Amino acid sequence: MEKSLSWPEFIITRLIQSSGYSAILFVALIFFFLLREGLPALGEVDISSLLNFRWYPIESYFGILPLISGSLIVTLGAALIAVPFGIGTAVYISEVAPRWMREILKPLVELLGGLPSVVLGFLGILVLAPFLRVFLNLPTGLTAFTGSLLLGGIAVPTVVSVAEDALDSVPRAYREGAWALGATRWQTIWRVTLPAAKSGVLTAVMLGVGRAIGETMTVMMVTGNAPVLATGLGSLFAPVRTMTATIAAEMGEVANGSTHYHVLFFIGIVLFIISLIVNVIASSVVFRAKKRAERILS
Repeated sequence: MEKSLSWPEFIITRLIQSSGYSAILFVALIFFFLLREGLPALGEVDISSLLNFRWYPIESYFGILPLISGSLIVTLGAALIAVPFGIGTAVYISEVAPRWMREILKPLVELLGGLPSVVLGFLGILVLAPFLRVFLNLPTGLTAFTGSLLLGGIAVPTVVSVAEDALDSVPRAYREGAWALGATRWQTIWRVTLPAAKSGVLTAVMLGVGRAIGETMTVMMVTGNAPVLATGLGSLFAPVRTMTATIAAEMGEVANGSTHYHVLFFIGIVLFIISLIVNVIASSVVFRAKKRAERILS
């Protein structure tokens, strides 16, 4: 029989349970609010108009494809920057750097993760955008590439922090066993430690990508805010507009209950669904990796 809990233990247990359930409740309430405010857009604007290539609400053009393509190209560019740099830095801090270097680098990485995005946006406008305009001979430095570089820098600390913790959690016996079999340090890192920390590293990547998808101020300041459909790699060096920047720039100016107002919330629904899909894919991959590891160990 289970031992009965005392009143303080019972209260603390229930508080912890309610805290866990509250996360699900809050997400459900947010999604319900988005549906309530965004779904009326489907009755006010034709689907063909929403899937148009032009966003100009003043003349009742509500095509969201340029906003979706802008968000995707900036996020993919940021991921291509953040993932290799983040994982490489995490491997260096966890496996290669001496202890005194780790004590310096880890707090610095966490400090970078705490920098306000608006500060990075100002640095992008004043320093990065003019440099890229001259260096790449572009008409303007406020492009998707500039936003990708800054978003990659914003996502790197998240990837480094989570991936480094995952690598640290790998038992030392794994490394010692590989060394005993004659593996070098780098063979041990790439063929033993990283595969053992695969689920944690993948979680770090997904958190970094999620941070890039949801970023607002930086992309609003440095991407040029031009709602133009991204049709290829050339769009990476042209101004774009993201979904988050559109919501932040226009929500304060629309009339409550107007068509424009409902379409902005509909964009929020699309953004929510994209983030949900990314997290579900990451969770399924992590779950399969754990199941595979359990089968191997059994």
